[in-house]
Amino acid sequence: MVSDEMLSQDEIDALLRGDTEDDVSEVRSPLNVEDYLSPMEQDTLGEIGNISFGSSATALSTLLNQKVDITTPTVALIEKSKLAAEFPHPYVTIQVEYTEGFAGVNVLVIKQSDAAIIADLMLGGNGLNPSGDLGEIQLSAVQEAMNQMMGSAATSMSTIFSKRVDISPPSIDLLDMVNGEGEKSIPNTDPLVKISFRLRVGELIDSNIMQLLPLPFAKGLVDELMGGQV
Repeated sequence: MVSDEMLSQDEIDALLRGDTEDDVSEVRSPLNVEDYLSPMEQDTLGEIGNISFGSSATALSTLLNQKVDITTPTVALIEKSKLAAEFPHPYVTIQVEYTEGFAGVNVLVIKQSDAAIIADLMLGGNGLNPSGDLGEIQLSAVQEAMNQMMGSAATSMSTIFSKRVDISPPSIDLLDMVNGEGEKSIPNTDPLVKISFRLRVGELIDSNIMQLLPLPFAKGLVDELMGGQV
């Protein structure tokens, strides 16, 4: 009979409680990077980033006329479904595609407040009272700064991998996951490798800059550098 197939209220309540508990455990259980990248792969990605962004820091320092340090890379994994939790505040994304040497994309993510300081310095300000909003002029200034950074990083990668590495001009976008803006700038792959660096610009910025890479691309970089020994 139909009534025999119906759930009791207690069963319904139990299911609802179970769903809630599953949701909580899902939120509290980030991906274990060791399940996807060996310690050697993590170290290699960190070292590639260290060398690449070391030269980027020099380029940015010249542009901004400020001491710039980009150090201490940490490697983690994130799921696209968790991006809103990962980036709860407005950010700026800069995306470049490799046009020679590699086939893949590289996305940088910085806080909008940090981007505003960089833009202010690029436009002749002192960075102490940047505009809260990033208009077209400010975004263009940030884009140029990131272009110089990524160009320097590509040159370093040419040295690391002993081959020519070229990138496309960077595209820039505002990322506000809470309001559903800018997600298209994030690679459409799951999971993503997130390499976080500490970014310091004079006395104005002490923050993080993040690099997002598709997992297959990141593993390919390591495999090529290590000659398939990983």
